[in-house]
Order: sequence, then structure tokens, then C-alpha cells
Amino acid sequence: MIKYILLFLLFFTTQANSQVNPVKIVDEEIRNRLALYAVNESETDYDVLLTVSGTGFKQRAGKPRWMFVPSASKVLINTLIIERGKRVNYTYEIQINDSLSRRSLRKPTEPVKIKPKKPITVFITKDCRTCDTLIKKLDQGKYQYKTHILSKKPEIREQIDRVLSQSKIPLDSLKTPIISLAGKLYTQIEDHDGLIEAMNEE
Repeated sequence: MIKYILLFLLFFTTQANSQVNPVKIVDEEIRNRLALYAVNESETDYDVLLTVSGTGFKQRAGKPRWMFVPSASKVLINTLIIERGKRVNYTYEIQINDSLSRRSLRKPTEPVKIKPKKPITVFITKDCRTCDTLIKKLDQGKYQYKTHILSKKPEIREQIDRVLSQSKIPLDSLKTPIISLAGKLYTQIEDHDGLIEAMNEE
């Protein structure tokens, strides 16, 4: 079991805060309210308990409740009502637990992109037959990635061509994308499942 208890002091006028993963709290002003979101940028689901105190706002009465925040998601965890003419100053304590409870509240979630185990870069080759499908899957998935169309990036194409020539693989002969995982190039990955499998290899 992993359990985290973190205490932060925030000022409503300052958005950039140094926070500790795996779950961070971000705020967003919506009219006369300040929405607080729990953002889980990890591969693990967590229960989160947020306790907020401060001045310049009102919040719902009663004890805070544990809330389920799935992996790679953003969940509205609290809403502060801003008092007219007041500046919001608040502190919060966040408790994070990976021992999930059925009693935790479940609210609608918004997917977020998270950093993969190994950085992903997709190089789209001239006659690629599977690139569109792969990119669509990556767009629908949870991992951040970069992409380059080699025909529009001659300097990158030249570098890759030089690397592939050492293994006697003609770049123009490839019908699949070239995928870089943490700097290692793959030329035979055809689909999203193959990419994930290669990424998880030790």
C-alpha cells in the first residue's frame, strides 16, 4: 500500500506551483467559482482526499470525502465559491491512497495525456501503410508522443537514413513507420499493440 499526505500553500493569483506526483491539484476560475481538479498523471488508480482551508471563499459544509481518481485522468474534486470583492487564499492537504475503497465517490473523469515509460516519437515514412491507424490509436490513448513527417523534415530524414544505412535498411523501402522509444529506433512495429509491447520491454 502506498499512502501520501502532502500539504501545500497556494495563492489564487499564482498558477505555477511545484507539486509532487503522482496526483497534483490544479485550479480553474469559472465565473464566481474556483474549481479544484485532481490530475492523476501516473499509471496507477488512486483514492484522493482533499481538505481545503483559507479565506475569501465558501465551500460545501461537511467532512471531505475520499474520491476515486483513475490513472491518466482529471477529476473535479472541490468547488470554492469566491466571495464578492475578496481575493482567494487557500491551503490544502491531499491524501493519496492506492488501496482503493468501494466507498470512494465516483465522479465524471476527463482523460489526460501522461508521460510514457519511454518517450515515443513516430516518424512517418513516404509509403507508410499503417501510420494513419497508429496515429489515431495514439491520439485516443493516454500517452504523450511526438510525430514527424519525414518528407517535410529533410534534416531528420537525412539523420535517420544515415542510421538505417548501417543496418542496410533502405529508408524508401519501408511501408511501416519508424518509431523511436527512448532513442532506440524500430522499423518493424506495425500497430499500437506492437508499440506498447516494445515500450514495456525491459
